Amino acid sequence: MLRIKRVYDLPSETDGKRILIDRLWPRGIRKDKAKVDLWLKDLAPSEDLRKWFSHDSTKFEEFKARYTKELDSKREMLLELAREAKKSHITLLYASKEKRYNHAVVLKELIDKLMEDMK
Repeated sequence: MLRIKRVYDLPSETDGKRILIDRLWPRGIRKDKAKVDLWLKDLAPSEDLRKWFSHDSTKFEEFKARYTKELDSKREMLLELAREAKKSHITLLYASKEKRYNHAVVLKELIDKLMEDMK
């Protein structure tokens, strides 16, 4: 099972493995409070893409296309996450206040598709 959650939300026993997928450490949160099991900075959008997007919902479709293209070179990492998510709970953590238009939504969608293709 794979889900996404803000890193600022309280950890839960149902989170399973908690993986931070932001390039930068979230402001104002201590590492021990975040309860992050793994920090995969390389799965975050590039700095240029992140700055261009700036969580502007009108740019989301273009952001999604560009980010997906960036992730093409990270296919093995995505496949590993998909295999792991098929066996156990994984929660992808992100810092954005925007819950619908962020990179975690795109990443989850891609990994869900990979899991579906594994059937």
